[in-house]
Amino acid sequence: MPIKIPAELPAIETLRKENIVVTDATNALNRGVRPVSIAIVNLMPVKTTTEADLIRLLSNSPLQIKLDFVRMETHKSKNTPEEHLTAFYQTFPTIRQNSYDGMIITGAPVELLPFEEVNYWEELKTIMDWSKSHVTSSLYICWAAQAGLYHHFGVPKHTLAHKLSGVFEHTSDEPSNPLCRGFDDVFHAPHSRYTEVRAEDILKHPELKLLSTSAQAGVYIVMGRNGREFYITGHSEYAPERLDIEYKRDLNKHIPIAMPQNYYKDNNPANPPIIRWRSHANLLFTNWLNHFVCRPIHSCRPS
Repeated sequence: MPIKIPAELPAIETLRKENIVVTDATNALNRGVRPVSIAIVNLMPVKTTTEADLIRLLSNSPLQIKLDFVRMETHKSKNTPEEHLTAFYQTFPTIRQNSYDGMIITGAPVELLPFEEVNYWEELKTIMDWSKSHVTSSLYICWAAQAGLYHHFGVPKHTLAHKLSGVFEHTSDEPSNPLCRGFDDVFHAPHSRYTEVRAEDILKHPELKLLSTSAQAGVYIVMGRNGREFYITGHSEYAPERLDIEYKRDLNKHIPIAMPQNYYKDNNPANPPIIRWRSHANLLFTNWLNHFVCRPIHSCRPS
């Protein structure tokens, strides 16, 4: 079934060109099924790109999904027009009375700041606390994963000597976990970050389970509260060109940056990237939807 999103959202045209089925709210299908409701707290600077990345993966499911986009009330975006935010986003006070089947909190380019110095930290803490009683399962991505682990469990983040950027091999530490169902013995996922969380800090907390790691990229997937929360340190949602765009953006800003590893054909930035993570990304999001977001089965049954 299609994703139900606002009719004028720019991502619609992008996704339809990729033959991804979406429908606007006024033409949503009524098949006697309550849509799965998902709130997306979008902290990324260019929100339109992230919208398309996430909708692309959420659409790879037979579920009918209704999305609510949420922005920080205490932060003014510099890279997304206010008109777009006003048209398509809500603030937390307008949704706090709702309950959701799923919630996604995205990454943000603030990882080198202490959490407490991020200007929307108090608001984000409120949302994370609220999600424990109003959301069936939450997916925290990249910086949000570090933020969630820190806020809920006190797990610290550590600054890397150099930015970790590229596509890396991973393995499942608990392949029988439903989130990992269908994963290959070795699979790939992109990372793009300056900080990390460490396995030894996570293993101190019996409420947390380490589901996937990488010899090069470290901790990748952590499960909390028996699947009520997942912390994903990479960017499985990234479109093929995203690491290339970030790399060339940083070069243009004269930021000392290494080429993304295991990404370009023949390790040559003049060549296109080799896409190694698409199948894993689709499985990751589909498994999350099927086994954790819809765990209370009434969410997906005819009403």
